[in-house]
Amino acid sequence: MGQFSIGQSVLRREDPRLLTGRGRYFDDLQLAGQLRAAIVRSPHAHADIRSVDSSAALAMPGVHTVLTGEDYRADGLGTMPSMAPYKKRDGSPMYLPHRPAIAIGRAMHVGYPVAVVVADTLDRAHDAAERVAVDYAPRPAVVSAREAFEPGAPQLYDDCLNNEAYFYQAGDKTTTDAAFARAAHVIEQRLVINRVTANPIEPRGVTGEYDAGTGKYTLHCGFQRPWLFRNGIAETTMKIPEAQLRLITGDIGGSYGLRGSIYPEIILMLWAARRTGRPVKWVCTRNEAHISDDDARDNIVDAALALDADGKFLALRVRSFGNLGAFVSFRGAMPPVVNIGTVCGVYTTPVAHVAISGMLTNTHCTSPYRGAGRPEASYMIERLIDLAADRMGLDPAELRRRNTIPPQAMPYKTPLTFTYDSGRFEENMDRTMRLADWHGFERRRKEAAKRGMLRGIGISNTIEQASDPTIETAEIRFDPLGGMTFVTGSISHGQGHATIQTQMLVDRLGVDPERIKFIQGDTDAVAFGMGTGGSRSTTMSGGAIVRVSEKIVAKGKKLAAHMLEAAEEDIEFKDGRFTVAGTDRAIGVHDLARSAFQLDKLPAGMEPGLYETATYRAHSGNFPNGAHVCEVEIDPDTGATQVVGYWVVDDVGTVINPMLVKGQIMGGIAQGMGQVLFEDKAYDRSGQVVSGSFMDYAMPRAAHFCNVTIEDNPVPTPTNPLGVKGAGEAGTVGSLSAGVNAIVDALSVLGVQHIDTPCSPYRVWQAIARAKAAN
Repeated sequence: MGQFSIGQSVLRREDPRLLTGRGRYFDDLQLAGQLRAAIVRSPHAHADIRSVDSSAALAMPGVHTVLTGEDYRADGLGTMPSMAPYKKRDGSPMYLPHRPAIAIGRAMHVGYPVAVVVADTLDRAHDAAERVAVDYAPRPAVVSAREAFEPGAPQLYDDCLNNEAYFYQAGDKTTTDAAFARAAHVIEQRLVINRVTANPIEPRGVTGEYDAGTGKYTLHCGFQRPWLFRNGIAETTMKIPEAQLRLITGDIGGSYGLRGSIYPEIILMLWAARRTGRPVKWVCTRNEAHISDDDARDNIVDAALALDADGKFLALRVRSFGNLGAFVSFRGAMPPVVNIGTVCGVYTTPVAHVAISGMLTNTHCTSPYRGAGRPEASYMIERLIDLAADRMGLDPAELRRRNTIPPQAMPYKTPLTFTYDSGRFEENMDRTMRLADWHGFERRRKEAAKRGMLRGIGISNTIEQASDPTIETAEIRFDPLGGMTFVTGSISHGQGHATIQTQMLVDRLGVDPERIKFIQGDTDAVAFGMGTGGSRSTTMSGGAIVRVSEKIVAKGKKLAAHMLEAAEEDIEFKDGRFTVAGTDRAIGVHDLARSAFQLDKLPAGMEPGLYETATYRAHSGNFPNGAHVCEVEIDPDTGATQVVGYWVVDDVGTVINPMLVKGQIMGGIAQGMGQVLFEDKAYDRSGQVVSGSFMDYAMPRAAHFCNVTIEDNPVPTPTNPLGVKGAGEAGTVGSLSAGVNAIVDALSVLGVQHIDTPCSPYRVWQAIARAKAAN
């Protein structure tokens, strides 16, 4: 309806409040009587803890308590929650290390909490933390997932052979091996997909409260999946009934998966609040984040593609080692595996086999981060295709075209785990190539060479699974004055949910957008929900909005029939009005909602009020897809890479708000290209973090990008009522492979065939120097 119709680029409803300083972020929360916490963290990647002496800290003014691992054990707190969906080689459940929120006897990575100091002020807490004396006995450490698997590597846990927490296989190994044996061409490449971390603009923070009278805990922090958090924390760690824990979040300054994990500080602040009888607050500093936040990616992959003499793909083989860190975080087992099905890409490869080891090392835990295995899977196949094209002397786009799944093949069952729902993959590629003037590139390469620059172009055809096949809840409450409150289980951390959800509500019910209020992020106010993650929110909250709106309209028709003195079957509903068919007698939805609270206007037997709840269940995910082309120039004297062109055509199904979709895709491209060009969470061989600040961990800036052209090619999915597909991670999925393909193409004139991420100036310069020396 009008400005708020589906498909309109409605400006974000949240922005006036947020941009004028009226948001309510975590550090705006100041509770009466709250104390402040500082955390003593291990400086060692692997060490026995001989003793913790807190006597000097406890003697300092304003210090209320110092908590240690022995206190944790004495209070009977449990291990941190973790999902463990995979198996060991023998078929038994995967290995889950015991993970107390604070070290008990041994530190497993740099930054692991060893003591918690609680004081009147933050300065006093930090001063006292410096007086806690810890006696460590360092042990050997291992940081590489591949090296952790080798014989003789330091073992993190005596009962975890070769540091392998799980071993996962999919596909058909026998037929894959046979296809490789008869192939005319076999392309093999080791791919090192480096570790990165999220770095949202708002660091993490936690405030814990405990009410001794009711025995109830309240947790204030930014989170993505509150009900999963509540269940895991209550049952596994705190060992309390779930109803005794309330989770609340305000506005969130970015997450990208970071706040989808349960961190030790969450448990520690709840525990400290119970111990002290007062609210306890901890705020992460930026430097502290580099040694306490979960990281992401970090895979070492041996990938291979078999082709016949005409360039048709015969088989795909992947052997991957995913670095889980020292423990298995809340959802950390999943990224190496859960989206590996899309390693087949948009191609007709008939057989495939993947084998994946989830490895434990003396590093920070890894967790889902924008893409959560999708960019890695795309990178594997898209790099192999470029290598194959180079080997066979073919245009990379032509080789892709020969193997692309046609639209009439949908739904398409891949040789691994997924069945694709819809898409026009070749059309995506053709449109993107036209936008990028693909066939005019050689002219631009020659012009750049005259200036002493190396120019390259890269393409990536990508597909991903979005929106897990689970459930989501929505509630609509009209009040006696006709206003609406929408209660949602999804959690916004910057995506613009209030805008998107308003458009869907206006589309379904014709309500006045100015009369819609939102409730989210409070487990005592929202019935249930699975939260936000995996590009699920529009699909899942949209499905729930459709279902709850149907209930509102059904009851509304009964009441309208009574008020308009007509048969219920004669009532039509459109654009927010209930109308007697063929007449001008009608009542608007807001007026009808007011009447629903007036007893004299209700038919006999009708329950007063107009409020409904619906829980939508998705039976499958959906598959956003698209094509990316990236063009770069490299200065051979410095190795510096400049992105000079970027074009995308994406299929995210029904587009609710084109402006917000483009914003999501642009943000994803920036994060993907950040990993391509700069970002690297690096450790030395002893497990020390060597990129522990923004002096060392390089972040992309606006100056590193060019104008990005983004167009859509929507093919609505049949898997949900609105036909939408996820958009939040699409940019990241395509940019990792398109960016590296472009850089390798630029270097290919020197004979360079591959370079691992990040393609930093120094690493590119090294590749150039080696290539020149070899020639």
